[in-house]
Amino acid sequence: MIVSVGTENTASYWYDEADGARSTSVLEAMRSYRAAEVAMRRRTQQAMDMGENELLVLRYLARARQRDELVTPVGLSRYLGITSASTTALLDRLAKSGHITRMPNPGDRRSVIITSSALAEEEIRHTLSSMHGRMMDVVRSLSAEERETIVRFLDAMREAVDDIDA
Repeated sequence: MIVSVGTENTASYWYDEADGARSTSVLEAMRSYRAAEVAMRRRTQQAMDMGENELLVLRYLARARQRDELVTPVGLSRYLGITSASTTALLDRLAKSGHITRMPNPGDRRSVIITSSALAEEEIRHTLSSMHGRMMDVVRSLSAEERETIVRFLDAMREAVDDIDA
């Protein structure tokens, strides 16, 4: 079955015609956004000369800093779903490039605390600030009710995909 979305035809083999073009057009728009986001992440990785896990670590560290949370290698291993050896190698690369610092953990002498460096924060800001500005312009153009609807929708979609049957 072909569902017409705007001026382009999009094959929609997951949904039958009873779902309607409007419903499937929302899912197709989400897929299109997701593809654009994946491409943006790939360009960011190339611009910063980093892999996906390196960027995930820097984003994780930025969020932790905002919440005043301490980050340890064990916490990063769990977050990334990789072994402690892989985490150590990843952190070694980020430390060597000047993107992170390691400090003794004040609560556990056997552990270290990982933080992003000023270099990492400046590089991320330089690489992503224009895109984030454009994204915020889009959000600011929405009414409060539209933003609430979109957040509810995205939360519900996240729950839908987080709950895939085994």
